Amino acid sequence: MGSRLTELLGARHVSGYSASRLAAQIRALILDGRLTVGERLPSERALAVELQRSRSTVTRAYDILDAEGYVDRIHGGGTRVTLPHSYLAPAPIASETAIDMSIASMDSTPGLYDATVRSLPRLAALRGSSGYELQGLAELREAVARRFTERGAATSADEIVITAGAMHALNLVLTTVGRRGDRVLVEQPTFPHAIEALRRHGYRTQPTPVDENGWDPGHLTGVLLSARPQAAYLIPDFHNPTGATMTNAERDLVAATARSAGTLLIVDETTAELDIDRGWSPAPMASFSPSVITIGSMSKLAWGGLRIGWIRADRRLVGRLLALRSSYDLGTALLEQCIAAELLADLPSLKAHVRARLSAGRSAVADGLAAIGGLRMPSTPGGLSAWVDLGAPISTALSLAAREQQLILPPGPRFTTGGVLERRMRIPISYPPAQAADAMARLRVAWEHVSQSDRGALGDLPRSAVV
Repeated sequence: MGSRLTELLGARHVSGYSASRLAAQIRALILDGRLTVGERLPSERALAVELQRSRSTVTRAYDILDAEGYVDRIHGGGTRVTLPHSYLAPAPIASETAIDMSIASMDSTPGLYDATVRSLPRLAALRGSSGYELQGLAELREAVARRFTERGAATSADEIVITAGAMHALNLVLTTVGRRGDRVLVEQPTFPHAIEALRRHGYRTQPTPVDENGWDPGHLTGVLLSARPQAAYLIPDFHNPTGATMTNAERDLVAATARSAGTLLIVDETTAELDIDRGWSPAPMASFSPSVITIGSMSKLAWGGLRIGWIRADRRLVGRLLALRSSYDLGTALLEQCIAAELLADLPSLKAHVRARLSAGRSAVADGLAAIGGLRMPSTPGGLSAWVDLGAPISTALSLAAREQQLILPPGPRFTTGGVLERRMRIPISYPPAQAADAMARLRVAWEHVSQSDRGALGDLPRSAVV
């Protein structure tokens, strides 16, 4: 069996390549995130045999990559993927006319106001209490637990902790389950603020690739078994930013492998309910293993300003979470909890609004990309965004050109642990159709500017990928 690099390259396609062109193909795999930073590449001899090329050609290709900073060659330690630089986010734009697509979220559900009014008697009934609810209101915890049970993971209210949003939940979990220097497996790409949280807590990240077609189960389970990370942070439902959903078979495999490796699975379900027309419903990852830690949020279903999230964990871990939480936080605001309980009481209406809104936004983005010419929107059956292949490593250049048009659209490297995925760009589908159409019109101007000024990057691409 050949190496993963040979599989990604396609031995038949590179059989006649020169050393420089072979190096360019490997470089593209690195920048696209399909080869992850730290991953070990085959030896020169082994790769030459697999590709049926001379060893001198492979050696020269590795030399080119080494000189450019894309691999690190250590005597006796093999050749490993690295990067010549890291991505630095540009400064924000201060303008009322700017469209900020760095945030993939929607404005509030139409039912928010009425839910707030209906929640006031609930709040009034709590005035005789201390007002501190470390674990969260029992009524809201029961509603969240009931939804887990409906989806296939039997859950009780005492396995739920209510938090001030999903990021609050993630930070509380990271503080509780590990320590600085621990290794954590993360998807590449993934939610940028999760990467920042992991780094702030001192974790070392180990990436595994995912795209709109899904995960590489062999790579993911291989990393779990070889690196045995303390934890793994995964977004298996409408993955942010690719929109992929992990199959039940893959969930079962990942959960079983994590148990064998002693790895805690931290599953982010913030986007789990954002279905447009997927056509099937997976079981929660928690249904495949009792040790899975799940975090969720109301921010995508209802409104980002409603700072309500939750953690689902076994009772023993809930006790540890609450013991730690009391040292810096004494509970989530009661009014928000009362509003969330009202909203969850009519979840079908809430999801119907989200489905209609995302469907309209998806259509506007698809039409806008079609007008640009050559850019094809991948299948996006739900979630917050489309993970668009630009056809060339120009994501940062396109992002900078878009800023000239007052459009804030982060490049692909923003969603990675090491500045890769320059061929990709996350385009949210969560904006109102008119605003999305305006954003795509601005993106078209930026694309034309980049395509005119960077013929070198675009010239070798098929016509279908170029304006």
